[in-house]
Amino acid sequence: PQIVVSVYGPDFFGNDVVRGYGAVHVPFTPGRHTRTIAMFVPESTSRLQRFTSWFTGRRPEFTDPKVVAQGEGREVTRVRSQGFVTISFNVV
Repeated sequence: PQIVVSVYGPDFFGNDVVRGYGAVHVPFTPGRHTRTIAMFVPESTSRLQRFTSWFTGRRPEFTDPKVVAQGEGREVTRVRSQGFVTISFNVV
């Protein structure tokens, strides 16, 4: 099993935009576990798309969270690193 994290926040114009996506496998062994997730955001492929998304306030984002959890198709997606999120698990 995996946990998929989608982080949203306001941009300069006050619109909610994606700040990062990430995924991590849930540990099976009992105990307390801490995992750090590297976050990333999709990038526009051309300067025109980049300008249009900035002008309209609509940045590129994934419509299906399965894209983040699966590796299939991600090799052709342009992404940018966007920080880290730390999660703690208490597994019984």
